[in-house]
Amino acid sequence: MHTLYIGLGSNLGDRAAHLARARTYLRLSLGPPAALSGIYRTAAWGVTDQPDFFNQVAAYRSRRPPLDVLRLLLKIEVAAGRVRERRWGSRTLDLDLLAYGPHRSSTDVLTLPHPRIAERNFVLAPLTEIAPELLLPGRSRTVAELYAASPDRLPVALVQDTVDPAQ
Repeated sequence: MHTLYIGLGSNLGDRAAHLARARTYLRLSLGPPAALSGIYRTAAWGVTDQPDFFNQVAAYRSRRPPLDVLRLLLKIEVAAGRVRERRWGSRTLDLDLLAYGPHRSSTDVLTLPHPRIAERNFVLAPLTEIAPELLLPGRSRTVAELYAASPDRLPVALVQDTVDPAQ
């Protein structure tokens, strides 16, 4: 079994409800989370003329192959009404497979660990909350060290620090 980390994000509609629904789907498919961060409000990254995001990171233990997990995440996004109109655009739900145990991958379909973790505080802040000592495959610094050294200066604010892990 490996620990996998999933980034959850939403900036359309009821953002908190979209994250809660995604956690429900994930729990039904992967079991209860091993860890769940609070929910953070962050300015949009990449394309900045859009509403702020709610972001969160969840950890799960699984034996499912990484590509199966990725397919699951894409299905959950579609069920939440995700429409891919433009890169880094607004979305009801965004689910990213951030890391999966020691797995490394670099294909057109899946890159592990996620290639832009170290530049995105909206991922590093919640990931540091639940796994500060995590050393991502191919990295020499922990997640907390990556967060401290991050070049991303977009503000990250905790909006909900307690989320029921059963969600």
